[in-house]
Amino acid sequence: MKNFEYTINGTIYKVAINRIEDAVAEVEVNGVPYQVEMKKPEKPAVTIQRLDPVSTPAPAARPRQGGAAGAVRSPLPGTIIDIFCKAGDAVSQGQKLLVLEAMKMENVINADRNGVIKEVKVNKGDSVLEGAELIIIE
Repeated sequence: MKNFEYTINGTIYKVAINRIEDAVAEVEVNGVPYQVEMKKPEKPAVTIQRLDPVSTPAPAARPRQGGAAGAVRSPLPGTIIDIFCKAGDAVSQGQKLLVLEAMKMENVINADRNGVIKEVKVNKGDSVLEGAELIIIE
């Protein structure tokens, strides 16, 4: 069970995520139970690399669309445990950007394209949902 505290418009909400199964989460908000249906976002354009010695192929990154800035998104819900870049850094495709802990595993999130970091949208310790924007590369 994960516990969070959110303040929205000055009101404090204590949220406990009790269980997530498929696209339904069982949560409690200030002690009141709810079942929350979640939409699954389209698959993110990131490369995942395991930190343990088992070698697994990383999924192919989606092609870049035009010359516009693009977001590196979280491939699954988890917690940011380390960040290896900052705004203004030049990055190459496949370069390690951050580490996301999910389901007790550390997942390395790599750059899916060459470019310059425009914005790092998360901080170490942040909890993120699947599909959340983590880093903007232009």
